[in-house]
Amino acid sequence: MNYTITATLGPASQSEDVWREMLRLGVTSFRLNTSHMEAEEVKEMVKKISDFTLSENVALPVILDLQGSKWRLGKLDPIELKEGEVVELALSEESDFRGRLPVPHEDFFRAAASSEKEIVLNDAKVLLETEEVTPALIKACVKKGGPVSSRKGITFLGSAFRSESLKKKDRELINMTESCQNIRYAVSYIKDMEEMKKYRELIGRDAYIIAKLERSEAVKDAMKLQDYADEIWLCRGDLGAELGLRKMAEAAAGFSELLKELKRPVVLAGQVLEHMASFPEPTRSEVSCIYEALRKGYSGVVLSDETAVGRYPVEACRMAAMFLG
Repeated sequence: MNYTITATLGPASQSEDVWREMLRLGVTSFRLNTSHMEAEEVKEMVKKISDFTLSENVALPVILDLQGSKWRLGKLDPIELKEGEVVELALSEESDFRGRLPVPHEDFFRAAASSEKEIVLNDAKVLLETEEVTPALIKACVKKGGPVSSRKGITFLGSAFRSESLKKKDRELINMTESCQNIRYAVSYIKDMEEMKKYRELIGRDAYIIAKLERSEAVKDAMKLQDYADEIWLCRGDLGAELGLRKMAEAAAGFSELLKELKRPVVLAGQVLEHMASFPEPTRSEVSCIYEALRKGYSGVVLSDETAVGRYPVEACRMAAMFLG
């Protein structure tokens, strides 16, 4: 089989020796999750990767993952939320005390009235239930505890309410890198064809744009929105946070039936080898899932935490590449 492997770079994969080994194993592109980086950090990393690929004489795409309309927490010290604890979600860029989580998105608070009470954070590792809602403050009880830190995703379970737009930093990053070679842009939380069309007009006709499917509306509209994208990613992590696990599985299965009809390359993302973020080997089900996905017509996979913050980034790439050739 021939397929692509995208490795997300992060604290666990900063050295050129690691990059070199990733390339040797079959990695075909690097991804930077810009939501977890300052604009200047992105600029420096793009330059470092460019210098590296030049020295290695390879043309390696660098994918800048843009926040799009995805909601994320602001800045806060890492904390562990406990079941039964009451926390506050405040319209703010930064937390000023432990029990308050900053959410710098006005439309998140507007969405509360038309959404279910469940709030999921960090790819649904943490679950809250709203108790009191005001225009700039939500009180909620922790129903499932877990770790929370800066920039982690947050959403209302099953909510369709969101202001579709590129964030200010997204626009800055596009302007900063539009003249760079081998840059691609992955746009998070695409809603539908109309939104994808706007991003194509904004980012540019000749730019390589990846549509990330993380909402049920986008999955249903994939046949139309592909006309304005160069590549499509099915992102099961955030799709699961949006829909819940059962509906995510149903949506992913239904989408997979359409692969032969789609004209663009379709890549599988979201906890592909999540077990390897902590352990040196994948689970049997993870390996089987990759194999079945490739057989169905997916053209590649994306490694996220596995290579960005995991303990075994090189081993994860080796496992992801086991079906190459």
